Amino acid sequence: MELLENPVRPYSWGSRTVIADLLGEEVPSPHPQAELWLGAHPGAPSHLVDGHGSRTSLLDAITADPRGRLGPDRADRWDGRLPFLFKVLAADEPLSLQAHPSAAQAAEGFAREEAAGLDRDAPDRNYRDAQHKPELVCALTEFHALIGFREPTATVELLRDLDVPALAGHAELLAAQPDHHGLRALFTTWITLPQSSLDTLVPALQEGCVRLAGGSERFSAEARTVLELSERYPGDAGVLAALLLRRVTLAPGEALYLPAGNLHAYLSGAAVELMANSDNVLRGGLTPKHVDVPELLRVLDFTAPSAPVLHGTPDAGWCRYDTPATEFLLRRWEGGPDDVRVPGDGPRILLCTSGAAAVRSGAAELAVKRGASVWLGASDTDVTVSARAEGTQLFLAGDGL
Repeated sequence: MELLENPVRPYSWGSRTVIADLLGEEVPSPHPQAELWLGAHPGAPSHLVDGHGSRTSLLDAITADPRGRLGPDRADRWDGRLPFLFKVLAADEPLSLQAHPSAAQAAEGFAREEAAGLDRDAPDRNYRDAQHKPELVCALTEFHALIGFREPTATVELLRDLDVPALAGHAELLAAQPDHHGLRALFTTWITLPQSSLDTLVPALQEGCVRLAGGSERFSAEARTVLELSERYPGDAGVLAALLLRRVTLAPGEALYLPAGNLHAYLSGAAVELMANSDNVLRGGLTPKHVDVPELLRVLDFTAPSAPVLHGTPDAGWCRYDTPATEFLLRRWEGGPDDVRVPGDGPRILLCTSGAAAVRSGAAELAVKRGASVWLGASDTDVTVSARAEGTQLFLAGDGL
């Protein structure tokens, strides 16, 4: 049982207040702070901090003793790697439109790019490791996102309500085949349009969205979202693609699971994310970064049903968010003064997002304030927590075994 020190990722879409405030640092921060990473990802591992202030990379500690840190069964199951990556995400601006590969697609794509001799840090690299990246996002504040393809007939209604002559043929294309085949055809048409066509079509779409946002409650949120995206990314094919996606607003404590092939873009808000320990992303627009259209089309799942909002399941005082992923399992605890057992075994990370708590294992006790986190290894059994302030909230990340 050891305290963690975690790296902050300063991406341009991040907040200058959320993570800085969580960590008790100066607000606003000098630069945008987008993600706080908790885990053992090679790109930015956490560090273990002992009672004397000495720091050791969590990645190095697991690599040196995987069976001791993870437990023999987990070390064998996960090839000596921590299987999950835990994050706090703080978005003041929209993230890129993106999807993640399946396990088979990631393994094949990584092997292909390795064989081609493509540098792992190359800007046009798609697969930086051989792992898939399913993920779960759980809101800390009101959280806005585009998640998965909307039901095609509803999208036809949206396109018709926009009343943009240049989009009329596109609407009828989907109306004639309102299924995953029609979605693929329309998405492929839009994502491959030449820039000269986008420079005409996106401004026409903006005009339709202005009318729709001001004239009707139906689809007004979608119209405002497209207007915001088009202002930030004028002439970007991702603005058109956003018309196909379901807009979701999560309240604090609500969550969504994103499997492989789910096209999505986080728009704004703060959340915790728990995912397989990978950094494989296929982008589809709303970004100046590399967009590999053929590879994206190979990964996307146009047949996936809308992802349900998860409210969690009660579990011995905790709230558990079940998903099909075996690499991770997220739990949330809203504290009380009585001791509550920390569930699970194997490697776990405990994060305090509000209030304060005492974490005990045997005779050892750690005081955990807001923004602090604790590493629990395989040998840390019979761990309990109790709140030390009103409104305490803890998140527990572990694997799903």
